[in-house]
This record gives sequence, structure tokens and C-alpha cells, in this order.
Amino acid sequence: MYSDKVMEHFSNPRNVGEIENADGIGEVGNAVCGDIMKMYIKVENNIITDVKFKTFGCGAAIATSSMATEMIKGKSIDEAVKLSNKAVIEALDGLPPAKIHCSVLAEEAVKAALSDYYTKQGIDPVSILGEQKGCSSCSGCNLNCGE
Repeated sequence: MYSDKVMEHFSNPRNVGEIENADGIGEVGNAVCGDIMKMYIKVENNIITDVKFKTFGCGAAIATSSMATEMIKGKSIDEAVKLSNKAVIEALDGLPPAKIHCSVLAEEAVKAALSDYYTKQGIDPVSILGEQKGCSSCSGCNLNCGE
């Protein structure tokens, strides 16, 4: 069963769309479930002034994308780097265990957009974001959710 917040973000997602001339674009996908998330960020003076997403996937994938954008919009790059899938889950008042991978994808989409931003700035993203690791616990999603 989904929380009211998950249903609200699925039914009325925030920040849907694309940003023309985005400062960072990240795209991630999960081959097991078929979800694909694309995240766009606009950065001014180290602040994420705009963020948009396009997600092809289930209701939980859309809700986690929407919540993740809300959580980083107006935040500094340093704050956005710290976004975790667990924080997204908490902000949505929980997700069913079978949908945890959606929160992981949302985190990874944000980090992929930040990685692209850093690369465009001539900064090695690994020095800031670290290496992304595969997850051995999930049912094949290959992302680092810590679950």
C-alpha cells in the first residue's frame, strides 16, 4: 500500500519536464523493472535554481522523482550531493519493499545530473560523488541503496 504522499506526488508530480540548456543532465534506468529517469538541473552561484525530470515508469518511480526534485530545488550543490534514497523514502512516508529501487533511481538520477554538472565545470565528479557501487541485496537493480 502506498502512503498519501506517494499518491499525491504520483497524481500531481512536481517539476515535470526538461530544462533547455541545463547545467547538468543525468539519466539512469533499471533493466529489471524498466524504469527510466532523466533529471535536469540549472545552477547559479552554487544553488540549484531549477530542476526538472522526465520519468518512464511506475507510480513509485514518478513519485520518487517528484519528491527528489522538491528536496534539492533551491539547495546548494553540496546539500544536493547528500541526497539519499532513504531521505526520499522518509519524505514520502515510506515505500513498499518492492519499490525501494525507485528511490534509489531518484537518488542516482540526481547524482548523475550533478556528475554531468561537475564534468562540464572541469571537475572530476568521482572526487566529490565517489564511485557508485552496485547493490547486492536488491532484486537485480545494481544500484547502491544501502538496503
